[in-house]
Amino acid sequence: MKRSHLLLTLLLSSFFFIQAFSQKDLLQSGPMLGYADMFEVMLWVQTKSPAEVQFVYWVKGNPAQKFFTETAATQKHDGFTAHLIADEVQPGNVYEYELRINGQPVKLAYPTTFQTQPLWAWRTEPPTFKVAVGSCAYINEEQFDRPGTPYGGDYQVFQAIYSQHPDLMLWLGDNVYMREPDWFTRTGFIHRYTHGRSLPELQPLLASTHHYAIWDDHDFGPNDSDGSFIHKDMAADIFQKFWANPVYGLPGQGGITSYFQWADVDFFLMDDRYFRTPNKRKAGDCQYLGKAQLDWLIDALTFSNATFKMVAIGGQVLTSYANFETYINLCPEERAYLLRRIEQEDIKNVVFLTGDRHHTELSKMVNAKGNSIYDFTVSPLTAGIHQTDEVNLLRLDGTLVTQKNFGTMEFSGPRKGRTLTLHIFDSNGVELWSKAIQAEYEGNSGN
Repeated sequence: MKRSHLLLTLLLSSFFFIQAFSQKDLLQSGPMLGYADMFEVMLWVQTKSPAEVQFVYWVKGNPAQKFFTETAATQKHDGFTAHLIADEVQPGNVYEYELRINGQPVKLAYPTTFQTQPLWAWRTEPPTFKVAVGSCAYINEEQFDRPGTPYGGDYQVFQAIYSQHPDLMLWLGDNVYMREPDWFTRTGFIHRYTHGRSLPELQPLLASTHHYAIWDDHDFGPNDSDGSFIHKDMAADIFQKFWANPVYGLPGQGGITSYFQWADVDFFLMDDRYFRTPNKRKAGDCQYLGKAQLDWLIDALTFSNATFKMVAIGGQVLTSYANFETYINLCPEERAYLLRRIEQEDIKNVVFLTGDRHHTELSKMVNAKGNSIYDFTVSPLTAGIHQTDEVNLLRLDGTLVTQKNFGTMEFSGPRKGRTLTLHIFDSNGVELWSKAIQAEYEGNSGN
């Protein structure tokens, strides 16, 4: 009797092991953490074929009390992606979680944890937290790449970012690179996003860091594409399927404009493609962000009580270099209006977060009110490098980097003495430079 019981136990164990292994075979990419707030967290996953997916989660160290998301069915039309909300959470906790496909747990070789934001206001000083940033992530696919030397490489950068253990990562555009076969069909878009998202080196970072994103031309459509792109609504739809921002687009406007808050910092995620006028157009008003989006940004910055106000835009804002797709080159009047309105409203601690240029630099200007404005350009993650000698009169000495790299931003200090520390690392995680920015307050000019 004992022997038969042991045999049955072994058979059942083998069955469940085989089931778990077979369900892992259905996993295409992820799981990925999306936005995190105090009462809910978004979780994302992609399967290889139609499947039922669900997440189980529990407070770290207390697996006896489990919580369950709803179950979702992945579908081909959506690239077999699913978004599931963990809504039985409390502020300021760390949770462990498990992905289930077709009811069976999927065993992964790296930690799967997420966090909720703490309720700190009126109670404690704002928490210290770290944000990873980067842009221009080209993942090679030989049969569809242009002939010659591969454009992408050094994928270990994602492992280097993971080793920093950031609380969140903000992707600054060109997060995938559409190739010619991808541009004009939903199938092409889904293929390209799936190819990039499935990179093995990326998976641990996806599973334990909360991710937010904007786009630029290469994840919007063809090179230098603009609001005339006939498939821009499809592009926005696929962007939503593969990212997990808290909101997409201003009410009634379309596009992928978004916003979130983390601790005492506001993040404004701008869309520099959906409303854009063609770069080559000779007559008429030039739009980079467009009037509706620009007016919203000014109002939202004016309303904000955040210490630092981080504005993510695909293209460079402050640089004085008038070439390529820099703001000053394409739409100098709109750029001047934006900076003038920031000055008129006396908005302090504005930092633009930008990518696109395939080099990294930090720019700074001080307006007539004495407020410092920064532009932190971080590029590229894995794409080709721009070896530049261009003159940017606002670039801070020692911040130009012409190799593959990523950045982090650490927010620390008391409510009335916050510091933003910027770091740049090479693709192996070696620090190249750092810069501390003191928040400016009334009667205090910061740096």
